[in-house]
Amino acid sequence: MRRLSDYLKETYGEKIYKLSLSSGCTCPTRDGTLGYGGCTFCSEKGSGDFAAPPVPVAEQIEAAKLKIRNKTAAKKYIAYFQSFTNTYGNIGRLQTLYTETALREDIAVLSLASRPDCLGDEVMSMLKTLAGIKPVWVELGFQTARDDTAEKIHRGYPRSVFEEGYRKLSDAGIPAVAHVIFGLPGETGDDMLNTIRFLADLDPPLFGIKIHMLHVIKGTQLAEEYGKNPFPLLTLEEYTDLVAESLTLLPEETVLHRMTGDAPGKLLIAPEWTRNKKKVLNTINRKLRSYALTT
Repeated sequence: MRRLSDYLKETYGEKIYKLSLSSGCTCPTRDGTLGYGGCTFCSEKGSGDFAAPPVPVAEQIEAAKLKIRNKTAAKKYIAYFQSFTNTYGNIGRLQTLYTETALREDIAVLSLASRPDCLGDEVMSMLKTLAGIKPVWVELGFQTARDDTAEKIHRGYPRSVFEEGYRKLSDAGIPAVAHVIFGLPGETGDDMLNTIRFLADLDPPLFGIKIHMLHVIKGTQLAEEYGKNPFPLLTLEEYTDLVAESLTLLPEETVLHRMTGDAPGKLLIAPEWTRNKKKVLNTINRKLRSYALTT
């Protein structure tokens, strides 16, 4: 597998940095179309706790660049619309917003977090038009291949819908990034690895994957459930073992976008070990080196 930083450098010949932005969209599991409150693990900001507030996109981009100016010398960026479902809403408004973003010289890639059930004909037409301006990636919130788990976390669609959405994107030549969560209530290690195996078997091969540990965050339905009846969470060793093994199962061409995640420190309830991101990454990398030596 290639890591995202390596893929970007190989593809663009320079450092590319991601800017987390907001499109002002909501989600069908929040507005009453499929339910209210969103997925049980999702914060009130729609898993976009680090995204910019929904002010004009030019202001968001400049503010985000200013915030990271001491971290990177990058001159080109990924415009990552992170929170909620960024292909859900008024298509005219979204097309104007994303076109304005894609036309900027400092934007190399347009990345939209979305859902496979929000890829209707108008959306696909918009994505194809945008892809004619700049590369477009669509991140699909998948989480798990188990439909019973998906129902418990209020994902709002079965696995077959993911397969259909993936086919639409593949047919249109739009790269898809699958978002997976390890440690969902009731899932075993085998269940999590089977989710990876399902994604590894996709045809054509999956462009990118994000994996992170389940965070129990204040204000979510999951936090309420955890408070009433604490369910077991993966330990650091368990999580890093699973991630390392997962990365050996995926096709070589799949790009690793993330192998751990962040949660706002003030909102995180558990697991505590996720606060030390450097330790998590170092542990995974150590285990990956072990795999390279033994396989």
